[in-house]
Parts: sequence; structure tokens; C-alpha cells
Amino acid sequence: MDDYPAAVVPTDHVEPAPRRVRATLGGQTVFDTVGALYVFEWPFYPQYYVPVGDVDRSLLVDEGRSRDLKRGRAQRYGLQVGALTRPGCANLFTESNVAGLTGTVRFDWDALDHWFEEEEEVFVHPRNPYVRVDALRSTRHVRVELHGVVLAETASPVLVFETGLPTRYYVNRTEIDERHLVPSDTTSRCPYKGTASAYWTADVGGTRQPDIAWSYVFPTRELLPIAGLVAFYNEKVDLVVDGRRLVRPTTHFS
Repeated sequence: MDDYPAAVVPTDHVEPAPRRVRATLGGQTVFDTVGALYVFEWPFYPQYYVPVGDVDRSLLVDEGRSRDLKRGRAQRYGLQVGALTRPGCANLFTESNVAGLTGTVRFDWDALDHWFEEEEEVFVHPRNPYVRVDALRSTRHVRVELHGVVLAETASPVLVFETGLPTRYYVNRTEIDERHLVPSDTTSRCPYKGTASAYWTADVGGTRQPDIAWSYVFPTRELLPIAGLVAFYNEKVDLVVDGRRLVRPTTHFS
């Protein structure tokens, strides 16, 4: 059994999204709605389904095809803004076996340039209304090891508790042994924490472990306690917390 809370929302769960949601492409607003639905296509986070009446229909390109999808029958559309095109990026549900989805449009997230909840840009996917993320200062003693080599050790970590993920242990940059860590060019985004703008690859005994650690230099305001600190994948290292060696989890998200 994992030692952290699991995601509890079942697949195909639908709830109203109380937030104003917008998305843009090429500087044009594709949709602007206060009637979006959260649709959990899998248990970890939802996708937005948007009422077709809140979509700028002049930007939609009818591709003349209907498809039978898991959640019903949908007409396939692309988007065109000037010379900018995004073929096959939208499904308008003309009938659905899930209550409330008929007459909604599901856009591929990456097909649009920017997504906004109210006035804040959101990255990767919608924020799950059932997820909580807390960054708490701690005095637990944390040691990070790889193949018996200590990569970091601290008595003042910041612990990040995120629903559905193992606890992440963030340590001060001065408490990591950079002799075994090589900066990489990797970056990543998180809807809750912001942009992880720094990653490191471990090199221990000639064995390299890519992108084993990361840092949010400018996290979201809710996660400011982790700014500039470094966390390691529990899945890739050995963690010893207050003298107890933790079992490596199988989840793999930063």
C-alpha cells in the first residue's frame, strides 16, 4: 500500500467548473466560458469540455467527419487563425452517453497557445478540484542516497504533499553534493507548482541517472516555500527520513 492519499475520482466523472475558462490561438480567443465542465477522462486530472455556444465558430474548420468515441458521437473540427492551422484538434459531441456532454467541445490542450482560469494562465492540464498541494517547512532529517553515495542531507527540508503523489522532500541548494550532479537542459511544467526550470543528472561511479532532481526557481505563489530548493525523485533514489529508509514508489511525476 502506498503511504500517500490516492486519487479518488472515477473515470467519466463530470462536474461543473465554477471558473471562467478561456483559451487562445494566434492571439485570438477561441472560447470564453463560465459554463465549462470538468470531465475526468482518467482519475488523476480532468479535461475541460466547453459549451459550443461559447466557442468562436468562425475559427472552427469542419473536417466533415464524425467519430464514435468512448463518450459518444462527435463531429471533428480543426482550427484556423489566419495562416495558422490546427487540424483535427476539436471534437464537438453531437450525442453522448455521458450526461451533460452533448453540445460541448473537447479541445486538444496542446493545440492552443494559452489556457486561462480567470486571469491566471494554466499549464499542462486543468487543475484538479480534488487535489490539494501543500508546502510545509519541517525539521525531519532527510538523507538522499544513490548506490550508497550521499547526494543530499538536511535537517530543514520543505515537504510537498500533493494528492495522488508521494511526498517530495525539497532541500537547500547548499545541502546537495554537486560533485555527483550535472545540470541538464530539461524543463517541465506543473499546473500547481509552475515551471521546473532546472534539472540535474546524477553521475555516481560512472553510472548516469538522467534528470534525477529538479528545482522551481519561480514557483506559483501557493508553493513559494520551495523556491530555489531541490527535490529528488523518490522513484530513482534511496530516501532515509528520520533514520527510516523509505520504499521507492512507482509514481513518476515532479
